[in-house]
Amino acid sequence: MVRRDELVGYVNELLQVDGFRDYAPNGLQVEGRDEIRRLATAVTASYAAMEAAAAMGADALLVHHGFFWQGEEPRVVGMKRRRLALLLGQDINLLAYHLPLDAHPDYGNNAQLARVLGIRIQGRFGPEPALAVHGELPAPMEGEEFARHIARCLGREPLHVAGKGAGAIRRIGWCTGAAQKFIEDAALLGLDAYLSGEASEQTFHAAQEMGIHFFGAGHHATERYGVMALGEHLSSKYSLEHQIIDEANPI
Repeated sequence: MVRRDELVGYVNELLQVDGFRDYAPNGLQVEGRDEIRRLATAVTASYAAMEAAAAMGADALLVHHGFFWQGEEPRVVGMKRRRLALLLGQDINLLAYHLPLDAHPDYGNNAQLARVLGIRIQGRFGPEPALAVHGELPAPMEGEEFARHIARCLGREPLHVAGKGAGAIRRIGWCTGAAQKFIEDAALLGLDAYLSGEASEQTFHAAQEMGIHFFGAGHHATERYGVMALGEHLSSKYSLEHQIIDEANPI
C-alpha cells in the first residue's frame, strides 16, 4: 500500500515531469481515494479501461494518454462527462504521463520498444528535449524482413514505405506514437530507416525522396510497453496488485 501523494510525487520525480512542455498536465489528473493498493495500467484513459479498472477494484489507473487531448472540446459533457462520472463514482485516481513517459531511458515507450524489437540504443535526436532515439539492429535486415519482424513482435502488420534507393537496414531511428515528423531528421542523420506509430500523407513523399525506409507500426501498438513497465516497477516498489488493461486498437 502507498499513499496517493507519495506515489504521484515519486513518479513525477522519476519521469522528471517538470522538464517537459506538454499540452496536458502530467501526473494526477483526477483525484480519488488516498490509499492505493491496486493499480491498473492502460495506454489510454478510455471508458472501457476505466470500467476494467473499476471491475478489478483498482484504486488508481495509470495511463499514457490521459483525460485531456490537444485541441479537444474543453467542456465536461458527453463522453468526457461519462468518463469523469465513472472515476469519481468509484473514487479512482487517474494518473497520466505523456511526453515524460515517451522519453524515460528505462521505462519510457521508446526504450521499451527497443527492448521488444531487439534494437541497441545509441543516442537521441530531434528538438530538445530530444524524444526520438536511434540505434542499431544486431545484424542488417532487408526492409520486408524487418516489417515481418515488427509484425511478429507487436502483433500488428506495419505500414512500410521503401524510399528510392533504400537498402538493407542496420541503423534505425524511432519515436512511438504520432512522431512521423522526425523522419526528415532521421534521414539527415544518415539512418537507414525510421519507425513511428502513425503516418501522414507527406510521410510517403519524405521517405521516397530522402531514400529511407519508413515503418508505421501503430500508435497504440508502439506505446503499450512503457506504461506496462512503469506499472510493474511501481507494483514491485510498493507491493501493489497490478493489472494491465490492453484494449485491442488497430490505430
